[in-house]
Amino acid sequence: MALSLAQARLYSKDTLQAGVIETIAKESAVLEMLPFMEISGNSYKYNLETALPTVAFREVNSGYTANEGSIEQRTEGLVILGGDVDIDRYIVQVNGDVNSIRAIQTEMKAKAVANTFTKTFFKGDSANSSKEFDGLDVRVAGTEQAVVTENVGSLAMNDLHVLLDAVEGGAEVLYMSKAMRREMQKLLVGQTHYIQVGKDEFGRMIEMFGDVQIRTVSDLILGNNEIYAVKFGAMSHVAGLTNGGVNVRDLGELDTLPVLRTRIEFYCGLAVFNPKSVAKLTIKTA
Repeated sequence: MALSLAQARLYSKDTLQAGVIETIAKESAVLEMLPFMEISGNSYKYNLETALPTVAFREVNSGYTANEGSIEQRTEGLVILGGDVDIDRYIVQVNGDVNSIRAIQTEMKAKAVANTFTKTFFKGDSANSSKEFDGLDVRVAGTEQAVVTENVGSLAMNDLHVLLDAVEGGAEVLYMSKAMRREMQKLLVGQTHYIQVGKDEFGRMIEMFGDVQIRTVSDLILGNNEIYAVKFGAMSHVAGLTNGGVNVRDLGELDTLPVLRTRIEFYCGLAVFNPKSVAKLTIKTA
């Protein structure tokens, strides 16, 4: 069973781990929705269907020409994302409440993990860094899934429909920066039959374009000229990979340093089982 982090937090019996997972999921609209497949080992091999075999009508007493579809085998590896939270015993001594101090710093570290994963989800490139996985930009580059607006410097309603139509089976979410969302809201002002209101996994209000969620990502990650349409699904569309999920360990006081250490680690990866599960719209510039 593939669970998003928002769902996985409900199954954790460790309160520290559950709290970190919830913080990560709340911080990232990607990690809130992305289903994660639990895999064995450090990589996952799968077949990607690239072309269907042909069929034909035949006459009586005639035969068919046998052929096969095209399959491309791909392998996705796991990467290690995480960090340590160290609290000096001096800070604990002079400030008193150690649990509160560690909780604040652990929450900040969890948010950093969420933001780093989110950035890699879109912009990761293993060719530049073997420590990260390939993001959506790398996977759609040079394909028909990379859509460009009809007009220079502006977004049109038809552009949104072309983007959504590029996702086979229908996109579930549109990801964009807050600046891009403002441009989209200007385009859709008065178009009440397109904009609806829904709720996310945590009960927070979100906008929807028809039945597709509109979710924002930090302007530091996505520019004001790009929108991503994504369909999620384990073994079928876009899914995360993990071995053990988000791991949170209280290592206590170190022997080598007078600090209390908490370690967060996430063995994670990304798989796109159908190349038409994601499309990117870029607003053409002059």
